[in-house]
Amino acid sequence: MKAGEVNESRAENEARPEERPRRILHCDMDCFYAAVHVRDDPALAGKPVVIGGSPEGRGVVAAASYEARRFGVRSAMPAARARRLCPGAIFLRPEFDRYRAESARVFEILRDISDRVQAVSIDEAYIDVTESFEAWGSATAVAEEIRRRVATERRLTMSVGVGPNKLVAKIASDFDKPDGLTVVPPRRVGRFLAPLSVRALPGVGPATQERLERSGLRTVADLRGVDRTVLTERFGRYGETLYRYARGIDRRPVVVHRERKSLSSERTFAEDLESTADQLAAIERLAERVAAGLERRDLAARTLTLKVRYADFTTVSRSLTLAWPTRLRELLGSLASELLERTEAAQRPVRLLGVGASKLSPAGEGQMTLFDERS
Repeated sequence: MKAGEVNESRAENEARPEERPRRILHCDMDCFYAAVHVRDDPALAGKPVVIGGSPEGRGVVAAASYEARRFGVRSAMPAARARRLCPGAIFLRPEFDRYRAESARVFEILRDISDRVQAVSIDEAYIDVTESFEAWGSATAVAEEIRRRVATERRLTMSVGVGPNKLVAKIASDFDKPDGLTVVPPRRVGRFLAPLSVRALPGVGPATQERLERSGLRTVADLRGVDRTVLTERFGRYGETLYRYARGIDRRPVVVHRERKSLSSERTFAEDLESTADQLAAIERLAERVAAGLERRDLAARTLTLKVRYADFTTVSRSLTLAWPTRLRELLGSLASELLERTEAAQRPVRLLGVGASKLSPAGEGQMTLFDERS
């Protein structure tokens, strides 16, 4: 059901405000990481591109172009397996600073069009245009303008879903990827959802899908025929959610300001770190990244957490909380090094290290210096 096949009725637009359905857009960049590389290097166009670690080591796929996905390559897959599935794939190391910079420019376009933008991830956002779409003529026109500007100004493609709530908009944005626009007016929600697999509903992973299909519930239409009580008995609280989602009901608001609760950086090493010197050097670099992230966001942290994964995949964490928040790089690095001493890293090879900061607050609110005492 694409834009052009479905038109929003004028009668709906002229309904009383308290009865007027919301107009929500879900904007999702297409293969964002890979698309940035392909845009900047035309020689990559049309080729299977995989962003992630080395297939010769323990690398993991962070993203894959559509050409690579046709071979079954998916994110979070070991890079070595991705190489086996697609021997001709071009592997590129991630450049997260580059992606963040590009994301910021895309979000500038979104916020230039509406002030009701909720960032979901670096390449995904919801926009509530309920109170502003009439200036454009329709919510569809807003979506078309966003896609036009992203294409002309950033030379990237974005798929957009338009619906009366987050649920429908999200599913619609996946309906016609890549570079698609799918519009689902309120009166078409039931017809749109009915033939879809239950897997299309948020929260339905492989395990839940298998449980539903064992009961003969393969499509949203099948699920819609099940009594609410039966679903809650089988799935607990999520059964209530399934009941509502099967009927296209979703009252979650678009949240413009979401308070960041934590900031972290971690790294999986190609070879286990056995020497304390190497481990400390890695921690220093991770702490510097966290401190830089706090500085960019003008935040400070009271709690610092160290994550250690040993060679046998056993994972432990250690944390401490300060009397006052800080974002000083030297202090964060020193604290993280102290936390390492509270682990068995000196006696066991280390596969992964991570440094995280939490209990965040605006910088300057009683910020700790190197000369303050810790609690």
